[in-house]
Amino acid sequence: MMRIGKVLRSLVLGGLLIISGCSQANSDGYTAGDLRGVNHTEQGINHFSVNGYGGSLSGNTCCVMLPNKWYQGMQAKIEWETDPKTAPPFPGYQDRDKYEAWEKQVTGSFQQHSTVVVIPAYDKERCGMTVHFLTCNRVKVTTVCEGFGTPNYPIKEPLHMKEPATCPK
Repeated sequence: MMRIGKVLRSLVLGGLLIISGCSQANSDGYTAGDLRGVNHTEQGINHFSVNGYGGSLSGNTCCVMLPNKWYQGMQAKIEWETDPKTAPPFPGYQDRDKYEAWEKQVTGSFQQHSTVVVIPAYDKERCGMTVHFLTCNRVKVTTVCEGFGTPNYPIKEPLHMKEPATCPK
């Protein structure tokens, strides 16, 4: 019973730390906001980060810190991992050696990417950051509050874009 109490206390404290990380609004001239991702490609995006803050393609993730006031030349470092889906089909779990060989092929095919992008101007109203992953390992970001696909949303590229035979340099 004593052990369960310690585990429960650790979980509660950990949860409070996570929550407090996102509630640090106006901490040293920065405000926390949600971090979202939109994949426009046929590749899988395994994970990504903006200036070291982890993001999600499956909804909002807390948090990315943005300065309260936008400034000219503001940039963000985006890092992400893609799955080009070049591995053979899943062999099942019955034969452990085949499964482990397959798993090694899958993870060995993952590709790491990194780029620095300019953050578009924003005023007081901003809603975190949305990172759009485009073909040819290009990335666009926005801080607008409208949702993707709405008339005023600044990024217009469609979803499920096919990778071109050659990418511009």
